[in-house]
Amino acid sequence: MAIDGWPELPYEPFADTRDVLHMWTQVVGKVKLALCPYLNEWWEVALHPSARGLTSGLIPWGEESFEMEFDFVAHRLAIRTAAGEERTVTLAPKTVSAFHAEVMAALASLGVEPTISTLPAELPGEPVPFEDDDRVGYDAAAVERWWHALLAIERVIQRYRTPFSGKSSGALFFWGGFDLAHARFSGRPAPPEPGTNPILAYGEDQENVAIGFWPGSREFPHPLLYAYIHPAPDGIAGAPIEPAAARWEPTLGEFVLTYADALATGDPAGAIAIFFQSAYELCAGLSGWDREALEGAVPGE
Repeated sequence: MAIDGWPELPYEPFADTRDVLHMWTQVVGKVKLALCPYLNEWWEVALHPSARGLTSGLIPWGEESFEMEFDFVAHRLAIRTAAGEERTVTLAPKTVSAFHAEVMAALASLGVEPTISTLPAELPGEPVPFEDDDRVGYDAAAVERWWHALLAIERVIQRYRTPFSGKSSGALFFWGGFDLAHARFSGRPAPPEPGTNPILAYGEDQENVAIGFWPGSREFPHPLLYAYIHPAPDGIAGAPIEPAAARWEPTLGEFVLTYADALATGDPAGAIAIFFQSAYELCAGLSGWDREALEGAVPGE
């Protein structure tokens, strides 16, 4: 059942929209990838939750800057420059190819002409270039439900972040996996195996515990919270995890708590906070993290 601030999130009504919106976020993300200076773990490419939807944050172009924001209130993509110019692309049922063309035309009209790869990233099988993708789907109500769930979870992540004083990320929306993620790092390297995909070679080159929110896929149609450690220590698959509804999911290689199970507790924020903290303590313990050095007091608490 829905709880204030925590909408129900059935997968099927969102499925087609999810697949199309995933590609639309990749179009915007590819612009960031092409123009933003590299930041460790690919942090520069991520989108960020905002009071209207998801924003790129500032993107440099020559001596100027611009921003791209998915506005899930007015259902438009707003492109704004620091010089005060603005273009919009309507978010409505349309093909991936049409959205890609409209975004690139809007950028060009502002004098921004990045060269991007139009092949989607992090997808199974043979990816279809944006310009050839004729899938259609945009259910505004389903998008709003997903976005409000994402904002609710982002608030939990912000609280979860506070006691950790080591290297850690913000709450970042990665358009490759279409998930909201946060990672804590032990300070130890995790050298990739030879031949590792460059995304992982640069994104998983240090030992870390990652937590986040993923809306599911056609292969695994269950919106869920997840947690994992890289590299995975021996014994992690059989380790106990809280709350009771959480479990190890072998097909994903992660601990999971479905969004539906979190809602069913009547206190989803509390259940998710317990899940994230339990997973961190378990993973850090199995891998021998120096928690005393990595955690600190929170002012006012």
